[in-house]
Amino acid sequence: MREVLYRDAVFEALDEEMARDENVLLLGEDVAFIGGNFKATVGLYDKYGEMRVRDTPISEAGFVGMGVGMALTGLRPVVELMFSDFLLVAADQVINQMAKIRYMSGGQATVPMVIRAPIGGGRSSAAQHSQSMQAMVSQFPGMKVVVPSTAQEVKGLLKAAIRDDNPVIFFEHKMEYSNKYEIDDSVELIPIGKADIKRAGEDVTIVATSSQVMKSLKAAEILSGEGIACEVIDLRSIIPLDRETIIRSVKKTGRLLIVDEAHEFCGIGAEIGANLMEDIFYDLDAPIARLATPNVPLPFSPALEFPIIPSVEKIADKARILAAGA
Repeated sequence: MREVLYRDAVFEALDEEMARDENVLLLGEDVAFIGGNFKATVGLYDKYGEMRVRDTPISEAGFVGMGVGMALTGLRPVVELMFSDFLLVAADQVINQMAKIRYMSGGQATVPMVIRAPIGGGRSSAAQHSQSMQAMVSQFPGMKVVVPSTAQEVKGLLKAAIRDDNPVIFFEHKMEYSNKYEIDDSVELIPIGKADIKRAGEDVTIVATSSQVMKSLKAAEILSGEGIACEVIDLRSIIPLDRETIIRSVKKTGRLLIVDEAHEFCGIGAEIGANLMEDIFYDLDAPIARLATPNVPLPFSPALEFPIIPSVEKIADKARILAAGA
């Protein structure tokens, strides 16, 4: 085992896949000369040159569309967006082109590309640079949607995403880039669509995404001192959804809490709850609970921003209520 920054796990995955396959390319705003907005690609331009690491104009629709074209010709582009909010600028290329071409061609054409996009609040980036867009893109079929938590997941899932013949949207939480994690000396590919049980428990199942996994683990540790054993599941990917792992856990615990930083209304928690209901209804000892960001734009002020983002305390409170059967 060794300790690395979350951003370094991103770098290592890109570096190893670019060394392995000359068709893997990186493009986006400032990914070359300054190494990306969150410094996850520093050094790749010097190592692989301008033909494989390209700075682009400030036109997400343009360079995402260029990535689609590259993928259609046999390349494997990794497109970096500065913020996940900018998926909206490139929505037509993402939703109507990238996601649908394989289906519309009857499988004759593939679009093996990855869009990396930072999500989440916590940096006072305000309403247009702090959103979590995972629920929005999951609405549209044809793409895989990945939400890694730790550096281990980042590296193993990003390598798998790059090798996938389907388009993948890969969400990295911006508050994690400077956090350190222990990872294996050699990280194996992590299959997309397989959740991971981070902590076993018998009283409450907590399903979490991205940085909320670590918060859920801290909440579970607090609750363990109160005699409440929480099982924490790292979803890892939203599309495909690992229903079986969640169902098995809920059949054991009888309680389900879904934690995701995106907005609550029409969010991941609502879909997972509805998706699983037929299989877990008679096993539930309490209604399914959700914890997400309220349905308001993300504020700039830290005094307003942090109180609305899911926290360790909020997760513990929700799980505590569930364990009591309320």
